[in-house]
Amino acid sequence: MSPLSRRIVGAISASLLLLIICTAAAAQEPLHIKYWLSMPHPASHLFEVTIEVELPSDPGPRSIDFQMPKWSPGRYAVFDFAKNVQEVKAREACPPGLDCTMPDSPVTRVDDQTWRVDILRVDFPKNRRPGMSLMFSYKVFGNDLSGTFSQLTSRHANINGGCVFMYVVNHKQDPVALSIKAPNGWHIINAETRKNDQTEFEFPNWDILIDTPTEIAPDWTVDDFVVDGKTYHVVVHSLGNEGGKRPTLVKDLEKIVRTETAMWGRPEFDSYTFMIHFANDGHSSDGMEHLASTQVIEPGALADPGIYEETLDGASHEFFHVWNVKRLRPLELGPWDFTRPANTRGLWIAEGLTNYYGHLMQRRAGLWDDKKLFSTLAAAIAEIENAPGSKLTSAEDSSLIAPFIDDAPHAQQTNLANTSVNYYPKGETLGLVLDLLIRQNSNGKLSLDDVMRAMYDEFYLKSAKATYYLRGRGYSPDDFARLLLRVTDSDAHDFFKRYVRGVERPPYEEALGVVGLRLARSSVAPVSLGVTGDEDETVNFKIASVRSDSPAANAGLQAGDVIAALGGTKLTPDNFFKTLAHYKPGDRVAATIVRDGRMSTKELILAAPQVFDYRIEEIPGATPTAKAMRAAWLRGR
Repeated sequence: MSPLSRRIVGAISASLLLLIICTAAAAQEPLHIKYWLSMPHPASHLFEVTIEVELPSDPGPRSIDFQMPKWSPGRYAVFDFAKNVQEVKAREACPPGLDCTMPDSPVTRVDDQTWRVDILRVDFPKNRRPGMSLMFSYKVFGNDLSGTFSQLTSRHANINGGCVFMYVVNHKQDPVALSIKAPNGWHIINAETRKNDQTEFEFPNWDILIDTPTEIAPDWTVDDFVVDGKTYHVVVHSLGNEGGKRPTLVKDLEKIVRTETAMWGRPEFDSYTFMIHFANDGHSSDGMEHLASTQVIEPGALADPGIYEETLDGASHEFFHVWNVKRLRPLELGPWDFTRPANTRGLWIAEGLTNYYGHLMQRRAGLWDDKKLFSTLAAAIAEIENAPGSKLTSAEDSSLIAPFIDDAPHAQQTNLANTSVNYYPKGETLGLVLDLLIRQNSNGKLSLDDVMRAMYDEFYLKSAKATYYLRGRGYSPDDFARLLLRVTDSDAHDFFKRYVRGVERPPYEEALGVVGLRLARSSVAPVSLGVTGDEDETVNFKIASVRSDSPAANAGLQAGDVIAALGGTKLTPDNFFKTLAHYKPGDRVAATIVRDGRMSTKELILAAPQVFDYRIEEIPGATPTAKAMRAAWLRGR
């Protein structure tokens, strides 16, 4: 190539590069975006949304894409929220006072979650005026009260933004505003509420918008308390009898806040909102964490037995998320790609360790006694150790398959009951073991508390801001292992290899022995059949699942079969364990099976117990050192 040719090519390349850079810069130019939300017909369960996008007065993008996320943060199953979107429209409009309203703009549905609006007309220079906006509107159906979905009824509106608000593609990072028009007599409250009857809100980006759930109703109540200069709002929407328990509930929530902030330090927000729903409908139940609020949803009334305790348990877990997962977060958790499921190996840390601390904090707050804490931890151990999937799925793999197991809907039958474990109890059991072993190795000078604080300090408070979403950056499981070594001077490589990335049974006995406790177990029945019963069946014993390494599996039984009789005894859900108590391992017993309306007989060779009850007990004669370690663990030192 001649020097002249090289100069020409170089000039062209430089021009192309400049064009690419300028085009990319234009694509990143923030848009002025405002959301308008109304609900004129609550009984229809239809929210009406308009997204106003101010258009540049000079030629900009040829089209704008609007996208409904497939899932939302905190619940990792894919729900495809776009299925509830209807009546999508778009038009261009001028600022008030100017007569330049345009006809509806064409809207094309690009795929299952994306709509595209053509905004570049042939007569663009003549028609486009400064301040013109694209008004993109749609309706979205919502009638589920949960931390993921939204509900609009004649009683209230509860909004979780991920299933209501589309985002402008490539502009999730832009500041957004929200204007809400509530039905007459209804009042609006969320974590950004600063004054009575506030209807206008502003957010630094779309991710924060959808992280701010909103309750709109005529009859919610709010009680406040202050801890370390921070204001906490307790918003309660009761659809049943409170039994006079609300004042005590507020006081106990304050105990939780004081206990958890004592571990972490003062939170960075100025105010925080507990949004608590007593749905009293028998089925709505959930909890969801947010940066400056949480939603806790109970299926009963506050006065109902057990509901008060469940509310505090949910609040303790969700408030701990203020630090762990909302700010101290795995790399993949914020900002998110909502066109595909989230894939992270860190949910055993983000959710599992939060489960551990959510329970431990109630003991430290004085809401639980030792017996309650120990029985809860033992139940987590039982859930993991009794699960056949514990031999197949590690803590990290359980995190990765969260889209399959986190309240995920399944149109097809699965074998997940035999192949998976849940990262909540898996992480909780690992947190217990890790915490106590750190205390042992440091002679009580350090704990998992110190590691969590160091993680928060390094990755959230002191790391450079990696994305538009929040300060700091995300971490990987390797980062967690590295911090363990730095803080505790103990190499966690073997622990991670065997118990986090591997499926070995954690050393419960060694860890509990550090604080003068032991793990005991007893069999649920003297023999194992290897089946679980369908909880919806009250008369016949219908099989819900079959353990893969069990007598039932070896005999060819399967889910859906009805065991009509075992050894000549009619089998029911009520007498199942009583019937098994007549046998011993190795016994051969005839079972009458009903499948697809046909009756047959199968011979079962009963096995040794495979499912156990677990208990955490005090070791008689525990040493003073162990007792002191236990007291420090339970107090939070």
